[in-house]
Amino acid sequence: MTNPRETLLRERLMQLGPSLLEIDDESHEHAGHAGSKDGASHFRVWIEADSFIGKGKVAQHRLVYDLVNDLMPFPIHALALQTSIPQKGNS
Repeated sequence: MTNPRETLLRERLMQLGPSLLEIDDESHEHAGHAGSKDGASHFRVWIEADSFIGKGKVAQHRLVYDLVNDLMPFPIHALALQTSIPQKGNS
């Protein structure tokens, strides 16, 4: 079964043109936390995108949060982000 919140998050983050996007729903690990009591979700996101080139980690994270800020703190309570730029192979 597809999680509609994860689907929405994925749709938003696709705007960055990622070469890698992995989303893990960790909500079950946060049961009982204040942010989860009303059913808000916790996600871990790994995203790699050319959009991040020339930007530090804080700026990369801001790009992500700018796309999802209206979803926080509900229906998404928290995002654990791992951002990076694509590594170009040696040809």
